[in-house]
Amino acid sequence: MARILILEDDTTFAQLLEGFLTKNKHEVTLVTHIKQSFKLIENQEFDLLLIDYRLPDGIGFEVLTHVRDLGLSIPIIIMTSFNDVRTAVKSIQLGAFDYITKPVNPDELLMVIKNSLTKKDSKDIIVEKVDSDLIRGKSAIADRLYEHIALVAPTDMSVIIQGESGTGKEFAARTLHQQSKRAGKPFVAIDCGALSKDLAASELFGHVKGAFTGALSDKKGQFEAANGGTIFLDEVGNLSYEVQIKLLRALQERVIQPLGSTKQVAVDVRIITATNDDLNNSIQQGEFREDLYHRLNEFKIQLPALRDRGSDLELFINHFIQLSNRDLDRNVKSISADAKSLLLNYDWPGNLRELSNVIKRMVLLSPGDIAQVNALPDEMTIAVNQQTLPGSSSDLKAVNEQNEKTLIAETLIKAKYNKSKAAKMLNIDRKTLYAKMERYGIE
Repeated sequence: MARILILEDDTTFAQLLEGFLTKNKHEVTLVTHIKQSFKLIENQEFDLLLIDYRLPDGIGFEVLTHVRDLGLSIPIIIMTSFNDVRTAVKSIQLGAFDYITKPVNPDELLMVIKNSLTKKDSKDIIVEKVDSDLIRGKSAIADRLYEHIALVAPTDMSVIIQGESGTGKEFAARTLHQQSKRAGKPFVAIDCGALSKDLAASELFGHVKGAFTGALSDKKGQFEAANGGTIFLDEVGNLSYEVQIKLLRALQERVIQPLGSTKQVAVDVRIITATNDDLNNSIQQGEFREDLYHRLNEFKIQLPALRDRGSDLELFINHFIQLSNRDLDRNVKSISADAKSLLLNYDWPGNLRELSNVIKRMVLLSPGDIAQVNALPDEMTIAVNQQTLPGSSSDLKAVNEQNEKTLIAETLIKAKYNKSKAAKMLNIDRKTLYAKMERYGIE
């Protein structure tokens, strides 16, 4: 049984969800406004949050940010009825576990909830082997990627892995560790985007009892936990400036100092970092230390987007079908021609993570051995049709507007939806930004 908080302003739909989940042995709490959810999250323990995207007093992303700032690791599932997978990708980038589109399919909902609770229950940051469920690509671009990994893995060089959200940055980091001389030692992965400002230093470097309010006992940091092995810092650009200073010292002097302690602890770790943004942009904006960047960037690995991986796409589709058949007790052996065409022509903004989710949903909704196009999300058909509209590529105004919309959306993500900061990055005033957001339907 899981304790689930549902944040949904459609009370009829919320009550249907409550009845369904209660019938499946879960304990459910319903709220309709973001402010109500904040109070409950701060004062009660939940195993899962099920959040609508558009709410009367804001959007679901605000809950993601609040949970992260509290330093909590509750799985969050975003519900959206807007058939826009880019909204879902944004939610994943901000820390959501998964998303689900309305109308909600009961079997799909149970599957997503089960996956999120399983991930939460089994979250062991020390990984001893590469997941056998993962698969390597065989395209020319994949070959070059693994050549670079094989070249740098045996060294102790610090590596930055750069790539879009969902391209498999943690898998690349694990592969580097497994092919290194440290393979028999711990691999510790930390999502810096999920660390609150106040708790990041404690999580990384530890603390002693009484170091701050709530420090009831000594705590060993993750650098100590990774001693002798590899520490992987995902979305390293989210670390505060103060923590960056401590991280630089740890790299330069190979020592850490737990919060509240006067003692220094020697550590021997190899550091691998990842980002979906170019840290040079953060350096220019004064948000990331240039000296730290150069310490981290002894070698850079660029992960390709799924849309650029050619023949690998079909390989990954077949692989995820096999995994989904096993996990869901299905027997999908092939894909109809129109479904396959849709899968191969879609641009996959969420990359491998999105592909995995879409294939699992497709297999779940396929009772027979052939997957049909109606088992794929409607937004994929809409997106592909928009890509292939006659004359669309030669309509300069439409192309410019689409580019502007994409740039604004990406900048808002980089600015963590701080509109003043985003306007400054775009070199426009806030009023202009709001007008353009309204024009393009950007939330």
